[in-house]
Amino acid sequence: MQDLMRLILPAVLIGAGATLILDLWTLFLARALNIPGLNWAMVGRWIGHFPKGQFMHQNIAAAAPVAGEKALGWLAHYLIGVIFAALLLLICGPGWAHQPTLAPALIIGVLTVAAPFLLMQPGMGLGVAASNTPKPHTARLRSLLSHSVFGLGLYGAGMFWAWLPGQTV
Repeated sequence: MQDLMRLILPAVLIGAGATLILDLWTLFLARALNIPGLNWAMVGRWIGHFPKGQFMHQNIAAAAPVAGEKALGWLAHYLIGVIFAALLLLICGPGWAHQPTLAPALIIGVLTVAAPFLLMQPGMGLGVAASNTPKPHTARLRSLLSHSVFGLGLYGAGMFWAWLPGQTV
């Protein structure tokens, strides 16, 4: 149980922190450069159809709305960030949270782009790696940049966790 808590507590804080940093980046892009972020309601709609056995859509915006889809999308966004942080800690060991290094966090962040490219985008009707979007190369670059920012966020949130008093390896 203690070993599990050594993984869960830092994963929650680091994952949520990294996701928050990504959201701040997205907010900056929206306000400063007029680049809109992802509509988390559509992610919630996609996930909301899972219990009915529907995982693939031609166009998620045309799918039937799901009650609470926006909240579901945001919840999933942060939960996935926590899961990716837990993956980082499983690969590097819980000691990484006490002495974080940039390279593993950035590598995990970049590798997480596989999730939207291979799961979320095809499931929502956007094609593999956004191939069905009007500007697939732009969408891919934005995803890669966002996931790189998430990786930097993993490192930054890891540094914050390591700074907290009472941390032991």
